[in-house]
Amino acid sequence: MSTVSKPPAPTARVAVVTVSYGSEDVLGPFLASLPLASREPLRVVVADNKPMAASNAIMSMTTSAGATYLPLPSNRGYGYAINTAVRELGPEIDWVVVSNPDVTVNPGCVDILLESVRDSTIAAVGPRILSSDGEVYPSARTIPSLRSGVGHAIFANLWPKNPWTRNYRKESEIEPIRRDAGWLSGAFLMIRRSVFDEMNGFDESYFMYFEDVDLGYRIGRLGLRNVYEPTAVVVHTGAHSTSTLDESAGMIRAHHESAKKFLAKKYSGPWLLPVRAVLAFGLDVRSRIEGRRTAR
Repeated sequence: MSTVSKPPAPTARVAVVTVSYGSEDVLGPFLASLPLASREPLRVVVADNKPMAASNAIMSMTTSAGATYLPLPSNRGYGYAINTAVRELGPEIDWVVVSNPDVTVNPGCVDILLESVRDSTIAAVGPRILSSDGEVYPSARTIPSLRSGVGHAIFANLWPKNPWTRNYRKESEIEPIRRDAGWLSGAFLMIRRSVFDEMNGFDESYFMYFEDVDLGYRIGRLGLRNVYEPTAVVVHTGAHSTSTLDESAGMIRAHHESAKKFLAKKYSGPWLLPVRAVLAFGLDVRSRIEGRRTAR
């Protein structure tokens, strides 16, 4: 009596990793959108930075979707969680999609990104990111410098029409065409696994914010490219996990502390100490202003 053997299941070469922090309201739609994002099988890992009672729901929806649930013993930040999830992946994975959980992925998005990275100089590629009301988020930007992002960071609230902020915001108005970028938003990007490993992943000294800026900056320093591919589309619903004033204030502080950390790395020479001091002062002032607005 003969039997018909089934062909082996195809091996995934693309993995999707995301980090949950009380994300039970948004994780389901994210996971449900992935099967149509690629014709290829996707390995999916959900790292849980808040494995408490509510995470029973996270674990259930993760395993129901055929994904790997990875509870972490403590919240050591977004970059650490992503790095830990990537270390769970086997050597067959060539590309890693890093995504926030409050995203839905349009059909064919991952296929388009894969088609766009045939050039070996491309280390990372990012899609067009839309808000839930259809507005384009400026997800492909230049590396902050003294003449662009830094001026915006310091003066945006004190002098709204300053030239740095006007230039910074133009990036959301650029026609959606394929182009190189200084960095790509960590809300959703795909990175070559070998490059991610070579750089030891995200810099874990950033608890949250600016780890994607830092990643893009280091990719550029390797002589590789970050590419924006707007024909691939995802929808980002926003920061779901900020539910209290204390959390909002904490996120504002974290954003500005991460900005100071990145700028201190970029402008690290001893002769640039006065520049770093001025930048740190300006960012501290902006952090306090935004914190007071949030508290109202």
